[in-house]
Amino acid sequence: MNEYASKKYIEIPVREDTVLIDFLLKQMGLTHTRVKNLLSGGAVTVNRKAVSRHDTPLRRGDVVNVMRHKKSTALENRYVKIIYEDKNLVVIEKSEGILSMASSAKQYCVKTVLDEYFEKRHFKCRAHVVHRLDRETSGLMIYAKDIETAQTLEHNWKELVYDRRYVALLSGAMEQEGGTVHSWLKDNKAFVTYSSPTDNGGKEAVTHYRRLKVSGDLTLCEMKLETGRKNQIRVHMADLGYPVCGDDKYGNGRNPARRLALHAYRLFFTHPVTGEDMRFETPFPKAFTKFFED
Repeated sequence: MNEYASKKYIEIPVREDTVLIDFLLKQMGLTHTRVKNLLSGGAVTVNRKAVSRHDTPLRRGDVVNVMRHKKSTALENRYVKIIYEDKNLVVIEKSEGILSMASSAKQYCVKTVLDEYFEKRHFKCRAHVVHRLDRETSGLMIYAKDIETAQTLEHNWKELVYDRRYVALLSGAMEQEGGTVHSWLKDNKAFVTYSSPTDNGGKEAVTHYRRLKVSGDLTLCEMKLETGRKNQIRVHMADLGYPVCGDDKYGNGRNPARRLALHAYRLFFTHPVTGEDMRFETPFPKAFTKFFED
């Protein structure tokens, strides 16, 4: 066990020239995400001066202090977990069962949770939605903390967000190793999304997919999006004949995971303000993977 794992406040002398993030990774055995959270949360000082830049130079003889645990201002919510936070944005993991943004007044949603969290911490900001996940889809999302960052993300989404991937439990034993679905998606008057191989006046949608595992008549599959259209993965997998389990709109009624079996597990993007490379991943949900255990 790492010698610092159980300590709340740590003082570490610097014995050789380096940079702060390398020093913390080596000395504390933490992940890049955890180190960035500590820096953005004001938990790190160098020679008693608070620092937030990961590339802060350190010299032999400097003293780094780290407060490992936040107080009661940390977000505690069954539906929302903050993965990363800085002054411009937050990256969260959303559970299934909550809206990304309210569609009518007083609806409970991730934005509400974040706004209450900001207020509790006396932050003068609000959560700005820049993309969405369906209520029953879980996974990683970005929320901006100011309108300028939100607009930068919205207007430059394709350039900034360079790798979004999902994992899904599909009904049926997928025969092909992978491929690409390319179609145009359009809603009818009943808000059901229809797919057409030719331009039907809808929105062009491209999904790359890769079979990960097959067990009986279930498939664990990864999807990488080129576009982010409403219901894109659910409709495209149904087009292939392997609908997402638990999808009562486009599926076949099978629900072995007891939820919509779709999770946004990877989110790689360029920070819209700092230009830093941001990479986040979450584990595949146990509700999906349990069917493929030996």
